[in-house]
Amino acid sequence: MLITANQLLKHGKTKGFFFHKKESKARISHVSFQIEKGQCVGLVGESGSGKSTLARILLGLEKIDGGEVQIDGYPAQTWRKKNRGKMSFVFQDYIASVHPSFTVKEIIAEPMRLLKCEKNVDQKVLSLLEQVRLPSSVLNQYAHQLSGGQLQRVCIARAVSTNPVILILDEVLSSLDVSVQVQILELLETLKQELDMTILMITHDLEAAVYLCDRLLFLHEGTLVEECKSDQLFEANHTFTHKLIDALMPFQP
Repeated sequence: MLITANQLLKHGKTKGFFFHKKESKARISHVSFQIEKGQCVGLVGESGSGKSTLARILLGLEKIDGGEVQIDGYPAQTWRKKNRGKMSFVFQDYIASVHPSFTVKEIIAEPMRLLKCEKNVDQKVLSLLEQVRLPSSVLNQYAHQLSGGQLQRVCIARAVSTNPVILILDEVLSSLDVSVQVQILELLETLKQELDMTILMITHDLEAAVYLCDRLLFLHEGTLVEECKSDQLFEANHTFTHKLIDALMPFQP
């Protein structure tokens, strides 16, 4: 098993002052799941359900108040230190996630340079552009000169530039137009087939998750309420899952 999360707990922020302090509801409450190597898993939930908090825990950006995460049999912190660059992340806010004074070439090359993997960087950047279906003519353009879909492709190219073992996608479609969402989904499906990665897709969009993912985890108010294979979605039992299914329209890429 590549990723094992066991009874993860993340408290909410404490509100009030002195004797009137009150701890808000846990952001993550005793969440457990496993992800096999090579799987594409969708973490589905509404806004505020704790999806992004869970992603930040996996990335080591937030500490947990209870439970543990293991990656490939090691404590997550140990694995991340031994495998720098092997867990990548694509942000929802593609504009804020890039340096405004960097060209496309510099954005994509940044992780490789940070890891001192600078051999044949220029050729690798060109290859990555081709992989995400962008022309080489964008190499020297800046973020503000690109469309939203183009910039998100650049961010995906940057994320896979270090040949990650694990790729986390955090609401990568939500800021894009519907037609562009379909194009990005098709790109991700292609990359899933071509690259040997384990993917965790965090989304509120059940249609997109069913299209791309092998398995689905449903997070509701910080609690994992259900999990199932994508092709067994309509056998789900929880009322929250049924609510999402009721709103589901046939997805046609």
